[in-house]
Amino acid sequence: MTETTAFWLAGRQATGETTLDVTSPWDGRTVGRASVPTDAQVEEAVAAAYAVRDEFAATPAHVRAAALDHVSRRLVERTEEIARLISAENGKPMKWARGEVGRAVSVFRFAAEEARRFNGGEAQRLDTDAGGVGRLALTRRFPRGVVLGIAPFNFPLNLCAHKIAPAIAVGTPIILKPAPATPLSGLLIGELLAETELPAGSWSVLPVGNDKMPALVQDERLPVISFTGSDKVGYAIMDSVPRKHLTLELGGNGAAVVLDDFSSDADLDWAATRIATFSNYQGGQSCISVQRVIADASVYDRLLPRIVKAVEAQTTGDPSDDATDVGPLVSEDAAKRVESWVDEAVRAGAQLLAGGKRDGAAYAPTVLADVPADVTLSCEEVFGPVLTVTKVDGEKAAFEAVNDSKYGLQAGVFTHDVQRAFRAHRALEVGGVIVGDVPSYRADQMPYGGAKQSGVGREGVAFAMADYTYERVMVFTGLEL
Repeated sequence: MTETTAFWLAGRQATGETTLDVTSPWDGRTVGRASVPTDAQVEEAVAAAYAVRDEFAATPAHVRAAALDHVSRRLVERTEEIARLISAENGKPMKWARGEVGRAVSVFRFAAEEARRFNGGEAQRLDTDAGGVGRLALTRRFPRGVVLGIAPFNFPLNLCAHKIAPAIAVGTPIILKPAPATPLSGLLIGELLAETELPAGSWSVLPVGNDKMPALVQDERLPVISFTGSDKVGYAIMDSVPRKHLTLELGGNGAAVVLDDFSSDADLDWAATRIATFSNYQGGQSCISVQRVIADASVYDRLLPRIVKAVEAQTTGDPSDDATDVGPLVSEDAAKRVESWVDEAVRAGAQLLAGGKRDGAAYAPTVLADVPADVTLSCEEVFGPVLTVTKVDGEKAAFEAVNDSKYGLQAGVFTHDVQRAFRAHRALEVGGVIVGDVPSYRADQMPYGGAKQSGVGREGVAFAMADYTYERVMVFTGLEL
């Protein structure tokens, strides 16, 4: 029998009346079972978080930092176990699952560091104007209120960490809702938090179904929502609660631009290898995976065969095998959707140069050229191991092609020219420009988020902490400055 994993209600273990089976995308076996909270238990968690918000905000910084440090250390100690859990429930190859654990280690460590230096206060003399003689303003940041964190399936540990760690660092309670397909990694974070001395009620991990999300989103006791997922769901949340404070990390269709100065054999080999790897890592199920390659005409004919060769060299198969580069998608339905989009593009005249085949939940790493601009694959986020390659004439056309999208998360620009790098930074309508590499690079301490329909707000520990808080000024009067 598969053991049932309890959820975490106001810092303590609890079980509900029903369970959720967690199955492997690779072979369909049941890899775990999570207890699902009842409506009454969800209400208890929200009420506890709301009740403890003032106490938690007043918790000494060293207590919050120590708890975050503890989780970081424990993740290191249990890396292999947790990586296997991620791989089992998500289908992520072990090499990427280990990397995800390492990133979560850093997220909690960064949050501990930031907690120790956050909210120190900034003093401002007001006697720069005659009306401010004898006055001094002191500005500090205070929590906006309880956070509802809604995490996706594609990084079931690290994106839960990006919700929880900044909340603890600033002293605001959080209700975390992990993705129903991958709840076990988020519940494991709860296990580690329970070993700390954080106040009861300051955190809960509730694996409720998506049908329960609207009620949580509407709850006035949860004034801050941090959501990572599709643009459709994210903007539905925004429309339903326009007066709440939202951080929305939504979709993308990441572009990698290869300009004409990036033209040596070594340059093109590097670009092709990075593009092939990061169009297929996580099965392409990353908002900043490479979906589009935009290559200058002068390098296109030499780059394209290198990309095809590098993509075909990707090892597909069992995600528990250390040699596997590309595992299955999260479900067979997800793979069928990708299959239908590729088939539509081919029918419309696209050239299929590699892949294009589905086996259950697995979809072969795929490369297409000459993809019409109006097919779904060109317009939407594929969220699968599929890559399109387009030829353009010159820098201006390349940057225009990047911007010809409703999304704007990150872009990669392969160039050696610093001036071009700065022009790209100015011209590209995205949240991040990665020079000399693919758009898939993310450091967990840097600001991360998008423009246009890729969302609002920024993650990255210190930036999420700022998003969870607001400035409050206090003015002293009658001082001899």
